[in-house]
Amino acid sequence: MVHPQMFDDDDPLLALVRSIALAVPGSHEKISHGRPAFHTVKVHCYYGGARKVEGEWEQHPQSVLLHLPASESAAVQEYSASFVPAYLGGSGWIGLDLDERTDPAELAELIEESYRTVAPRRLVAELDSDARPSA
Repeated sequence: MVHPQMFDDDDPLLALVRSIALAVPGSHEKISHGRPAFHTVKVHCYYGGARKVEGEWEQHPQSVLLHLPASESAAVQEYSASFVPAYLGGSGWIGLDLDERTDPAELAELIEESYRTVAPRRLVAELDSDARPSA
């Protein structure tokens, strides 16, 4: 089944997520279930999501879905903008609504942490070596 495109390519929040998610080593973008997905071998970040509330779908078109370590996921769940996404929530994914007040530095930290949970070790090592200040 082909899913319809569920995002606007001109969305400035998608542009922000895209610039961060594609900046990590080996990351690529694909469309999965109508939404942008950023991946190496496995997906580390989705743009947009949904959840079921009382049997009805609640869309979160300007959000990011992340796979974080349990301690960070628990902290993000405390944010009023967080939600447990349909289908992926049971596997430890967390959703976070974005808006014009979103802190790009904090978003970058969360996307990088999600990347670290699923990227191959060699790519994480490359990320760490790129992050070290040069002498």
